[in-house]
Amino acid sequence: MLAQFVYFSDLLGSIVFAISGVLVAGRLKMDPIGVVVLASVTAIGGGTIRDMAIGATPVFWINDTIYLYVIFATAFISMLTARKAHRLPSFLLPVLDAFGLALFTVIGAEKALSYALPAVVAVVMGVITGVAGGMIRDVLAGQIPFVLQKEIYATASILGGVLYTVSLYLGLDDGWALGIAMAGTLSLRLAALRWHLSLPVFNLRR
Repeated sequence: MLAQFVYFSDLLGSIVFAISGVLVAGRLKMDPIGVVVLASVTAIGGGTIRDMAIGATPVFWINDTIYLYVIFATAFISMLTARKAHRLPSFLLPVLDAFGLALFTVIGAEKALSYALPAVVAVVMGVITGVAGGMIRDVLAGQIPFVLQKEIYATASILGGVLYTVSLYLGLDDGWALGIAMAGTLSLRLAALRWHLSLPVFNLRR
């Protein structure tokens, strides 16, 4: 039951991240190929880097091509409906994105631990899974990745990875560890969105 929840939630997270890639491509007036590329790298880029780094090959979307079909369908539908997106509540996509970040973080950390890697590596793999796709998207779009600026985004992912690994270390089962880690990531990310929280910036200008 838990595995099914994680799997379908992972697909939902992929959809949300793919939509964010489509929106960036639309703002830059890319052609349909560019739209699909940005949608794809945002949705599966982080997981791909994670799997390659830990030796989990073929990477997950090659073993399960449902991810590709979901991304392609999302990109196509989003291109057709993007002009009507203003009718949706403005908070919906950021909240879903925060949920995707939380879940991707836990999935990345869990997969690293399943390969008997140290906890600190699991945390790093969780962060990579959660944020690397968006970083690749921004680089391809010619932008500074916003996770490298003052946004509390990667920080929330780090918290989730730490909570997950610590919970398992304390003997909690997978379900409780997943819930605690996702709650921590979501809480911090949503609090940052609600109250415009940010990290201090490193500035050498006088």
